[in-house]
Amino acid sequence: MNRAVAAFRELQRRDRVFPFLQEAAPSPGLDTRHGPILYVEGISRSFDGFQALDDLTLYVDDGELRCIIGPNGAGKTTLMDVITGKTTPDSGHAWFGSRLNLLRMNEHAIAQAGIGRKFQKPTVFENLSVFENLELAMHADRGLRRSLFWRLDGEGRDRLDEVLALIGLEARRRTLAGSLSHGQKQWLEIGSLLMQNPRLLLVDEPVAGMTGQETEQTAELLVSLAGRHSVVVVEHDMEFVRSIARTVTVLHQGSVLAEGTMDQVQADPRVREVYLGEEET
Repeated sequence: MNRAVAAFRELQRRDRVFPFLQEAAPSPGLDTRHGPILYVEGISRSFDGFQALDDLTLYVDDGELRCIIGPNGAGKTTLMDVITGKTTPDSGHAWFGSRLNLLRMNEHAIAQAGIGRKFQKPTVFENLSVFENLELAMHADRGLRRSLFWRLDGEGRDRLDEVLALIGLEARRRTLAGSLSHGQKQWLEIGSLLMQNPRLLLVDEPVAGMTGQETEQTAELLVSLAGRHSVVVVEHDMEFVRSIARTVTVLHQGSVLAEGTMDQVQADPRVREVYLGEEET
């Protein structure tokens, strides 16, 4: 079995990271002409008596870069799980644009509709090159047989070169992914998602474990994606959030506690008390 076949079969086993590989019912086109790209309204979800989400409402505009912060247990991961179809809420509504009801779609259909999710730990094919990782991601939804006979055309090569430049790995295109630094693996995984051209990209703690220089480059990458994509970043590093944030949403006990610029939320006494560990004086 050659490396491409082995890697493709591994992709099929990685349903959590690459859900677009499975069959999904065709969905109507995304429509953002009448408002935000993401509507989350009144979402609640409990697990064995623990209220993970409590009447949470969130709107993200098309092309926006939104940062979500909050202490552990605030509901950040559960919110991402609801948006991507991994978790069904007890109540509420979630829409992708004005026409796609996310709560009536499975994970695969949501991914194919244009929502990509990057988990905290990077998952790349270490025995394939950077180029091969991106190439595989670009046509992985074609099915194994079609992929084996698929050839990269001029348009596809241009797209791949564009993503390589965007993630800063042009000089590493022939490098095995396993020899990349932690930060470079994070960028490669973001690049693999970008090969699917998602309209909404959910990114979980992208700079955890990165060097200072890698963190700066990641900030530049995510800022560059805004406009062409809508980007939601969940992060604990406050300096990093400040460097990229336009709007920050603070979650606490499953609800939105505050929302605004970084300066506005840091000045909010409720945020200082429950998130920054300060008490009002």
